[in-house]
Amino acid sequence: MLDDFFTRALIGGVGVALVAGPLGCFIVWRRMAYFGDTMAHSALLGVALALLLEIHITAGVFAIAAAVAFALLLLQRQQVLPTDALLGILSHSTLALGLVLVAFMAWVRIDLIGYLFGDLLAVSRLDIALIYGGGVAVLAVLAAIWRPLLAATVSDELAAAEALHPERARFVFMILMAGVIAIAMKIVGILLITSLLVIPAATARRFAGGPEQMALLAAAIGAVAVVLGLFGSLEFDTPSGPSVVVAALCLFLASLLRLAFRRRGAGQLPPRDAQKGPAG
Repeated sequence: MLDDFFTRALIGGVGVALVAGPLGCFIVWRRMAYFGDTMAHSALLGVALALLLEIHITAGVFAIAAAVAFALLLLQRQQVLPTDALLGILSHSTLALGLVLVAFMAWVRIDLIGYLFGDLLAVSRLDIALIYGGGVAVLAVLAAIWRPLLAATVSDELAAAEALHPERARFVFMILMAGVIAIAMKIVGILLITSLLVIPAATARRFAGGPEQMALLAAAIGAVAVVLGLFGSLEFDTPSGPSVVVAALCLFLASLLRLAFRRRGAGQLPPRDAQKGPAG
């Protein structure tokens, strides 16, 4: 029989994966992995500020990640620096600020490793309620902006010509990413959140026949990775976050091998560049 803490982690992890999968598809299509890393790294600053202000950690992480998303979009519009330079500055500076603040807070006992890499024991019933309540809200908003966001992924000019407000859809999407980062932190940790967004989506892309199918497959693959990773973590006494990511990586590698063998058996050419359009 499974312990209560493991059952909570399993339920919470599957909930996170179901939300992260569809969002991860847009990250893959729009080549936004480094955006995700930047927002995830800022989560530690959110943790530190939440402890300092004595508010719920999820609220602190969401607030800081959303602020970073807004700053990114604003600085991009003003063309202060190239995007990669902005991402590098915000990513590492927010992570460093978080670490410095945590170091100054000697009166608070902080499990830094748990925040960075995930902690099975930290998942409570309240966290599960936040994961599923927040997850439903995230998916509902994503469904509402699906068409304009997908159109903007194909062509910003086309989306603007059809009055789909692509810039507004992009901002809402960044806020949704902030929400997922806030609710996923305890499962996979700050440093590995982006992998739960990207790897299942990249795996699903090799089997999907369209954007919607890819979103569903990514959610399912992420859920399988969470289950395999958490059971592996329990069996081998390894950190939960890295174990989930390793499981997702194994599924991705298995998908590569499966397609390679199928193409070799059919005498086909190597697959086309994976960087083309949605589920392309």
